[in-house]
Amino acid sequence: MSIVRVGLVQMTCSASKEENLNKAIAKVREAAAKGAQIVCLQELFTSLYFCDVEDYANFELAETIPGPSTDVLSAVAKELGVVIIASLFERRAQGLYHNTTAVLDADGAYLGKYRKMHIPDDPAYYEKFYFTPGDLGYKVFKTRFATFGVLICWDQWYPEAARITALMGAEILFYPTAIGWAASQDEATNDEQYNAWQTIQRSHSVANGIPVVSVNRVGYEQEGRMKFWGGSFVTNAFGRLLYKAPHEQEEVAVIDIDLKKADTYRTHWPFLRDRRIDSYQPITKRFIDE
Repeated sequence: MSIVRVGLVQMTCSASKEENLNKAIAKVREAAAKGAQIVCLQELFTSLYFCDVEDYANFELAETIPGPSTDVLSAVAKELGVVIIASLFERRAQGLYHNTTAVLDADGAYLGKYRKMHIPDDPAYYEKFYFTPGDLGYKVFKTRFATFGVLICWDQWYPEAARITALMGAEILFYPTAIGWAASQDEATNDEQYNAWQTIQRSHSVANGIPVVSVNRVGYEQEGRMKFWGGSFVTNAFGRLLYKAPHEQEEVAVIDIDLKKADTYRTHWPFLRDRRIDSYQPITKRFIDE
């Protein structure tokens, strides 16, 4: 299959987990009605972005994977014949939690999960309080419509993660995301930050010769202090923007991706051919001191 129709669900969230799940399902249905074959939901879509504070009560939002949300979404995936990429707060065991994405195939089968590897700890993004770094390694998922890799938010700043996932055979990179602007920031800073975020992911597309799909949440949270900037986007296999969502509103978009184009770009820009793997050992060090 050459053309794959990818659905992006960019939405606002509320404090109600049930409300958010039902809203996401409605938007998956909307994407499927537009012809989507693979639908990607944003990071931690069943809740507000709770990592702005270190609060033990927020651990109650977590669930097992597979579990309640994946069971419901599996039925939806089977009914609609679509693949669903669902980012959830995983309760692995008592005192052990992950930021995890589950993949459900078009027949409803649970194909597995990816646990976020890079965990940030910044003002309003205190993820290290909640999430243990992933221990499943990088993952690719062979679905009915495409073989793809999933990385999560902070992972998107690391070329190593994109490269490894591409080398494992991913035809598309998906990035469920939750990133925003402090409401107090000026527009120049906002513009600089968004452009850096988009640019680094487009560079993964160029360097690896595969499309990138990045799906962010939107709307004000944290009592109005944080504006999640939306701006979800899709690139082709050479980093060209195929689609960009608005910053201000919810959006359900379906974009055609031609998987055969990757071979053309990789042939004419043979970055994989010319890699000097014999020289890359220093990359495994934290820092190279003189």
